[in-house]
Amino acid sequence: MNGLLDRARRLSAEGQDEAAKQAYLEVLRRDPGHFSALNELGTIALATGHRSAAHTAYARAVQLHPGNPVGRINLGNLCFQDGDFSAARTHYEAALAADAAFPEAHQGLARALDALGDAAAAEPHWRAGFVGHALVPQRYRGTAPGVRVLLLVSARFGNVGTQLILDDRLFEVVALYAEYHEPAQALPPHVVVFNAIGDADLCGATLARAAAILERTSAPVINAPALVQMTGRADTARRLAGLPGVVAPAIVRIAKRALDASAVSRFPVLLRTPGHHMGSHFLRVERPEEVKAAVDRLPGDELLMIEYLDARAADGMARKYRVMFIDGALYPLHLAISPDWKVHYFSSAMASESRHRAEEREFLESMPAVLGPVAMRALTCIAQRLGLDYAGIDFGLNADGSLLLFEANATMIIAPPPPDPMWDYRRAASERALDAARRMVLARADSGLRTLGR
Repeated sequence: MNGLLDRARRLSAEGQDEAAKQAYLEVLRRDPGHFSALNELGTIALATGHRSAAHTAYARAVQLHPGNPVGRINLGNLCFQDGDFSAARTHYEAALAADAAFPEAHQGLARALDALGDAAAAEPHWRAGFVGHALVPQRYRGTAPGVRVLLLVSARFGNVGTQLILDDRLFEVVALYAEYHEPAQALPPHVVVFNAIGDADLCGATLARAAAILERTSAPVINAPALVQMTGRADTARRLAGLPGVVAPAIVRIAKRALDASAVSRFPVLLRTPGHHMGSHFLRVERPEEVKAAVDRLPGDELLMIEYLDARAADGMARKYRVMFIDGALYPLHLAISPDWKVHYFSSAMASESRHRAEEREFLESMPAVLGPVAMRALTCIAQRLGLDYAGIDFGLNADGSLLLFEANATMIIAPPPPDPMWDYRRAASERALDAARRMVLARADSGLRTLGR
């Protein structure tokens, strides 16, 4: 059995994911309850975009080994990523029941409790999970020495998704949680830094702390914290408003107690709690008499009051384009089409409408022709103005071809499409963007090696 498991791990380290899956399944055929095979099969499934299969493998591992904290944490992490914070909490608590000192269980429980709105209960777990554990080596599956990356992250959300960029068979990554890193503590060996702290609205103080930490390294830095600090929603709208071909919304950050109907100059207006994504805590208010109820529904002490930009085309559907800015180049990533003003890919009409998928395919394959010269020039100007090595933009198109800015920042995720063949037309675009990001990290690493004289 050990020989079969070793073979599966070797195939996985060599990047032969399908062969590795079959090898793990052979282990499970002989021993259906083998924890390591279930857990590692789940990890491969997750890394290759098969979230449902990962959930099945992790859940089976937990069912058969309920007292193993590793299985609980992996399933909890997946539940958390899927937005099931209550289930995540249950698994993290079970992990702590098995091992009360497990840092990853405290970290996960802190995040879950915070997401559930219980900040007071989360606080001791933040401390237990991160004080003394601010440097966390990530799993490395390569067979040769990897490229050493120092990954700066925030313990409390707001990070760039780098899992698919920093391939764990190529990059040896140590995550540094900036809020809890002691200044006197030495930085781990590295040849490049990837600052993944991306949400300026949520992580302003953490970005400042990250900038101070990086004064102790001479390695190249991807997404310098000082540049990311300038990308809050309101700041970005102001910085980009004067660019040719850009229609940026007026955005005001305002205390909730000061926000009433008299503060709104035009309806409809969008209200949003800073630091949240995927449409959460984000409302459209149609009339003055609806302002108070909307304000009361939103959490936090401050809100963003955002001018509504109408992204509907002649067919009445709203469109949201996403383009990535990677090392100075533009990469189309997706187009979401929806009858709703709040357009997200997961809630759009893409799966149900073949004509929308055909339109998205045309965008991915012929972006300049679809967007036109005005929007293409605007995208180039925006990328230059942001100055980030890795970022993205969500936008619509105006009737005159200008770009309607929704948001532009470093937190944009490159998510491969689901495995269903219906989405095959999207795979090349996401792979091009991911490959570009990996090449950028490798190029910076080569520069770092030359700087260090290695």
